[in-house]
Amino acid sequence: MLSNSCRYGIRAVVYLASNRHGKNNIGIREISENLDLPAPFLAKILQQLAKQKILNSVKGPNGGFSLLKKPESVTMLDIVKIIDGDDLFRNCLIHDGSCAEIKRNRKACPVHDDYSAIRANIVRLFREKTVADLARAADGSDNIFI
Repeated sequence: MLSNSCRYGIRAVVYLASNRHGKNNIGIREISENLDLPAPFLAKILQQLAKQKILNSVKGPNGGFSLLKKPESVTMLDIVKIIDGDDLFRNCLIHDGSCAEIKRNRKACPVHDDYSAIRANIVRLFREKTVADLARAADGSDNIFI
């Protein structure tokens, strides 16, 4: 459902939220090692989030990444839209294109009504679940980052 980039981005943002106490910036090497993710790939993802003002990025010896916004104000939906776009929330499950386009040009796909309900629940979940919520859940689990 979500790309690797998006899943890695969510995990990294949750990691930053969970480890922000006492540290201003966390280096890409530390993040990638603790999450067991490739550093160059993760750095590109985190730069995307920094460009969209979710994260702060600082270069240099004391550089790294930190949350720019409060974890309570960043939702999963924010991160997914930045990294993967909103196709997941608009596109037909079977046909290419958005459901609105498909319905204008041809008959809706056979699972349109069923998937519409599921999609609405996914949008609601992603809109309501904040990074703070995920960080709290992660604090009680040893394997959220693996």
